[in-house]
Amino acid sequence: MKSNWVKKVVPHVIAVGIFVVVSLVFCKPVLEGNVLSQHDIIGWKGAAQNALDVKAKTGTLPLWNTNLFSGMPNYQIYLVGKSVLPDLTKVFGLGLPNPANFLFIACICFYILGLAMRLNPLTAVLGALAYGFATYNPVILQAGHETKMYAIGFMPLLLGGLLLIYNKRYWIGLAVATLGAYQELMSNHPQINYYFFIIAVFVTVFYVARWIREKDFKQIGVAIVLSGVAALVGLGAYYLSYAATKEYNDFTIRGGKTVEIKGDQVTNNKTSGLDEDYAFAYSMRMQEPLVLLMPKAVGGASIGDGTEVIGENSKVIEKLSEQGVPAQATAQLANLPIYWGGMINAKEVGTNGPPYVGALICLLALAGFVIVKGPLKWGLLSATALGIIMSWGSFFPGINLFLLHNLPLYNKFRAPSMALVIPQLALAVMAAVAVQKLFFSADGKDILKQHFKQILYVFGGLMGVIVLVYLGQSYTPGLAETILTGSGFDKSNPSLYPAVVAGLKADRQALFGGQLLRTLAFMALLLGVLYFYLKNALKPAIAAVILGLVLFVDLWSVDKKYLPDEVYVPRDSSDAMAFAKTPADEQILQDKDPHFRVLNFVEAMNGNHTAYYHRSVLGYHAAKLRIYQDIIDRYFSTGQPPQELLNALDTRYIVTQNQQGQLVTIPNPGAYGAAWFVKGLKPEADAASELQAIGSTQLRDTAVVPQAAVAAIGTLQADTTSRIQLTKYTNDEAEYTTTSNTPQFAVFSEVYYPAGWKATIDGKDAPIVKTNYFMRGVAVPAGKHTVKLVFAPETVQKGLTISYISSILVMILVLGGFALQWWSDRRKSNKAVV
Repeated sequence: MKSNWVKKVVPHVIAVGIFVVVSLVFCKPVLEGNVLSQHDIIGWKGAAQNALDVKAKTGTLPLWNTNLFSGMPNYQIYLVGKSVLPDLTKVFGLGLPNPANFLFIACICFYILGLAMRLNPLTAVLGALAYGFATYNPVILQAGHETKMYAIGFMPLLLGGLLLIYNKRYWIGLAVATLGAYQELMSNHPQINYYFFIIAVFVTVFYVARWIREKDFKQIGVAIVLSGVAALVGLGAYYLSYAATKEYNDFTIRGGKTVEIKGDQVTNNKTSGLDEDYAFAYSMRMQEPLVLLMPKAVGGASIGDGTEVIGENSKVIEKLSEQGVPAQATAQLANLPIYWGGMINAKEVGTNGPPYVGALICLLALAGFVIVKGPLKWGLLSATALGIIMSWGSFFPGINLFLLHNLPLYNKFRAPSMALVIPQLALAVMAAVAVQKLFFSADGKDILKQHFKQILYVFGGLMGVIVLVYLGQSYTPGLAETILTGSGFDKSNPSLYPAVVAGLKADRQALFGGQLLRTLAFMALLLGVLYFYLKNALKPAIAAVILGLVLFVDLWSVDKKYLPDEVYVPRDSSDAMAFAKTPADEQILQDKDPHFRVLNFVEAMNGNHTAYYHRSVLGYHAAKLRIYQDIIDRYFSTGQPPQELLNALDTRYIVTQNQQGQLVTIPNPGAYGAAWFVKGLKPEADAASELQAIGSTQLRDTAVVPQAAVAAIGTLQADTTSRIQLTKYTNDEAEYTTTSNTPQFAVFSEVYYPAGWKATIDGKDAPIVKTNYFMRGVAVPAGKHTVKLVFAPETVQKGLTISYISSILVMILVLGGFALQWWSDRRKSNKAVV
């Protein structure tokens, strides 16, 4: 009995050991005390530092962030909930150092999925390594997209739970599905969650179709109920983040807009969701999803350390040499990016690397789609097709515009290229199922014999498509952007331009041709292994291991281009380099006033160094408040913002560069301070006129307010002796004392956000008026008063309670599900013995 138990456990222990070893070896510099220098994580640290400082002093994490974009909800940057559960993400990652833990999580979750599909451990290990080391994973890890990587890593776990339920292994299915839903949602990357939901819907639809054909209506009910319970409990545990984000979303650039801004012209234009141009940023050209199969199908990376360049042997250099241009004049042109996909234009920075899943994975998946039967196949195939269509974005507007405007919640996301995470999972699953079916099922050889010609036809069709793309595609996209922005091109000599264009097109075509031959070689290898397996020259396990080793070596070699050892830095120097105090910082930090802001024109919206130390007017965040984005688009993006606006923002210091490139701090003594009384109101009929008016109004004396708010504010009477003074200022609360002989209207240099900010005057509620388009205003009666502004959103308080209760339910369902499955299996075993 004990020996039998050990035999069952040993393969899984070996699998875990393999995942640990390969993850650590791939990330070897972390064993030497180094860390990744991830620009997105650095940006997050800059945004979160204020909250961390407050928590260190008070023991409480603030809900409002005062250091980014003049103020925004802190729970969009750093949020901590209440839960009875331990940090399960660390448990799944075995405490491995970053980024090895991410790769391990993706591998172990796919391995669990493999076991749920009853794959043997060897097949599950091969599939797990393929999924865990798909090139998109190291690409996003270098960039610092950690929540995205967590969500990708946990997708297989949730899929495994659903498949267990659908195949009538109810208790363990409920446990794994609940655990998977919890981990997937708590990764807090709604866009990846959304893509997984698409996979789950397609798979479920085809399973339901089969149950309907078989008239197994009980299974439909049980499967839907158990899956629904797992989803709802997982969503309940995630409710705090979900509810806060959903509420915030309505006030951000993702929630639509009320005005259209073009240069200095503003018109009313109410929409919902992201603008089409913004939503379709980072779309892929029609041939670009071939990067799933061929990593350099459109040139590879165009930015970052893994950038693919034309090189010294480029046709560009050759053609310029033919025109007599000396080598020293063309040397820098060798560093021109060769990428020609959809993400090369003035609005997009480019791509850090291709979402390559492995040539053998794609080919095995195609074979799987030929030989495998059942609902899983059709669900994965349909999801893959839709993922590819979505990735085309603006290059396939007919369907994608329809999806953008009709698919629920889809218009909240951008970067269509990210949709290729759908085939990343689907193809890996189908490839693993194909390996199991061909090499480890009793009738594997018979299946292969029966379908070998069909596999040949499919492979031949694929090569035909690639050849047609090679011959028929345009190699011209983005030529101007690549050449004219590339270092080394002599813009003063336009006669060289045709030669550079011709050379770059030739380089691109040659690169694609090389990728075609590369694919043909992998295809020949796979067909060769299948042929020798059929002829009994290769044993099943040996054939599978050969394919697995070739696949893994291929992925490893590609992955290392985008996450090389050179991008790691010593742990102590990572933050020190990013947030080293500048002389400008030192100067500004001498000012101990609790309320003022800093405008850094040099950094602008490219980072959060300023927010790390100061209350910044600008910064970086993917989901800014809509009204603040409107201010930026209208007054900051078109040149020098009006001085009145800077004064109203309490901008006491402006950081810029002198002619020598050194940072210079310019004091602004005209800043209005934390709050002030105005002499009069300027009512405006709509949002567009409000936004325009603040650019031509003396905001110290006049407040721009909506016409509908005038009656509630009442009549103002000038009082030169009136005073308003800030007496307390924290992230979530500000207190002011006021003195006046007549009713006044106070303008607060704070961003207007109605979902949580409350005002009181002497303890009694007072309405906050949207003022100057993006600021807060409160009508204050005559006399001496205490005005308080407090941020205490009910959504957060409610979310904490629901999430805490749901975490208890997660624990009960997971532990209870495993216990009941063990009890059920033991009872069946005892019956079998009897």
